[in-house]
Amino acid sequence: MPIKKLNQLSVARPLYDFINAEVLPGLELNAQDFWRNFEQILLRFREQNFRLLKRRDELQQQIDQWHQQHDYDENRLDEYKQFLKQIDYLQDEGDDFSIAVNNVDEEISRIAGPQLVVPINNARFAINAANARWGSLFDALYGSDMIETTAQTATDRGFNENRARKVFEFCNDWLDDVLPLRNASHADVIAYRLTEQSGKQLVEVELSDHSRSGLQDDAQFVGYAENDGTLVLLFSHHQLHFEIRVDAQHNIGRLHPAAVSDVVLEAALSTIQDCEDSVSAVDVEDKLQVYRNWLGLMQGSLSIDITKAGKTFTRRLSADRGYVDAQGRGFTLPGRSLMFVRNTGLHMKSDLVLDQNGQNMPEGLIDAL
Repeated sequence: MPIKKLNQLSVARPLYDFINAEVLPGLELNAQDFWRNFEQILLRFREQNFRLLKRRDELQQQIDQWHQQHDYDENRLDEYKQFLKQIDYLQDEGDDFSIAVNNVDEEISRIAGPQLVVPINNARFAINAANARWGSLFDALYGSDMIETTAQTATDRGFNENRARKVFEFCNDWLDDVLPLRNASHADVIAYRLTEQSGKQLVEVELSDHSRSGLQDDAQFVGYAENDGTLVLLFSHHQLHFEIRVDAQHNIGRLHPAAVSDVVLEAALSTIQDCEDSVSAVDVEDKLQVYRNWLGLMQGSLSIDITKAGKTFTRRLSADRGYVDAQGRGFTLPGRSLMFVRNTGLHMKSDLVLDQNGQNMPEGLIDAL
C-alpha cells in the first residue's frame, strides 16, 4: 500500500489524500498544521493507550488464575469480590455526587426520546436514521399490528380505506390523550384552523355539531406552516413536537372527516453512527467509506440513489423544518437527528497509520482524529 511519511509516523496514502482533498478544504486548517498535530496527538495517546491495555491484560491474567484455582461456589461470592477489590478491579462506592455540564444538546440533557444505531458504512441506513427525527404516525400505524388485521382491514390487496379509518380512530384517541380539547374529542372534529385573538394565532376546531372549541392548554400550540395547500399545526407534549397536517386535496385528507392528511411525530431524536459493532470495516478502502460517509453527514451532502420496482430515486438528508410561532416570528426545528459517532474500540489496531517500527496504531484514536 502506498504511504505518506510524516515525521515519526507513516499514513496510508489514500487516507492522506482524502483528508487533504475532501476534509480540509473550507476549514480553518491547513494540511501542514493538521498532520503535525495529528502525529503529536496520536503518539501521545498511543502511549497512554498501550499502558491501559497492558494493565487490562494484567487484570485479566490475575482473574484467570483465580478461576483456575477456585471452583465456583455461590456461597463464596464475598471472597471473590474481596479478591477483585485487592487487585483494584472493583473499588468501593464513593460519596453521592451530581454532574452539571454546560452546552449539552437538549436531546441529551433534557428530552427523553428514542435513539437509533446504524452502520455508518451503509449510506442508505445512515441517511434513513438521520431522517428518522420525524416520522408519519399514519404510516407507522397502517403498516404495523397496532391496527388489527381482519378481513375488513387487510393489507394484502392495495390500499384499504377501512384500515385507514381504523388509523384515524387510533390517532383520535392518542390526540385526546396528548392534546386534549376543551369539552370535546378529536373524533368529533371536522375542521382544524387558526384564529387570531389578542394579536396572536390560536388553534380552533369545528365540531360535527358545528360548535367550536380549542385546546385545553393553548401553550401546547408551538407554531404553524403553510406549504403547497397544506396547513401544518405544530404542538408539543413532554418537550417532543408533533404536527397535525391538514390538506383536503391530499388522498388521505379527502378520507378524513377533518381533512387531516397525516400526523407527524418527532421520533428518533438521536442516532449513533456506528464504526464498530454493526460494521465490518477492516481495510483502508472500508475505513475511507466510513470516514467519507461521516463527512457527508456533517456537511449535509450525503445522498444515495436507490432503485425500487424499476424506479430510481435519490435519498438525501432532510432539511430543517420552518415554522411561524403564534406571534408571527419564524423559527426552525432540526430536520435530522442529533448524530453521534461510535469509534472502533481502543484495543484494535489499524494499518491506516504505522509507527517507526511498522507497527499498526490504535484504530479508535485514528477514528477520533
